[in-house]
Amino acid sequence: MRTKSPVSRTRRSQTVFRPGVFQQGLEYVVGTISSVAFASGDQFVIGCWQQTPVGAMSDVMWLDPSGTRTLIASSEAAADYITGIYEFDVVKVAELQSSSCERSTTVVGAGIDLHLRSGRRIRFPGRRPLSITRLVEAPIARRLMGVEVYGTTPTGAREWYQASALSWVGAATATIGGEDLGSVVDLTRPMGVGFSNPPARPSIVSIRVAIQR
Repeated sequence: MRTKSPVSRTRRSQTVFRPGVFQQGLEYVVGTISSVAFASGDQFVIGCWQQTPVGAMSDVMWLDPSGTRTLIASSEAAADYITGIYEFDVVKVAELQSSSCERSTTVVGAGIDLHLRSGRRIRFPGRRPLSITRLVEAPIARRLMGVEVYGTTPTGAREWYQASALSWVGAATATIGGEDLGSVVDLTRPMGVGFSNPPARPSIVSIRVAIQR
């Protein structure tokens, strides 16, 4: 049986920002966002980031069946950075073994073992002005996929999500503390950490996110 962890908070570390991830007052993070849900009622959004202001990092945003929003971050700097943008009930720092490529995502750590495999990639145009994302892509993504690609987070940060490729998850397995979470299902509940939610259908998305705060 799984037990719910008490609400916890990370220690505030001194964040060191790396050069090359700021342009015209914006911060950029580049990597993949993978999302999946299971028959157990657990939903996950997995971030594998090659480029961020705090270096390469990975994180798991976990919504459990009770509605508790947990962040598991690969370092305290990562936890500080993410909680400066999104809101959670529980924040943990743990060693995460993660990898994500065009057609698979794996993350192991903090008692969680997740493996996703996807099918053919759908590719999108290269870098485009943020105004295109806000004025053109946002209404299209909202209508066709039910997702928001531009908005303001609970902490007041503005974000533009620019996807470069997407693939639908065809198979996935997950355990928490050795307990199997069952078959893959659609994501039907809001994650509740920011202004946007992933597509209902489990997916792996290559993405570049611009952040202004």
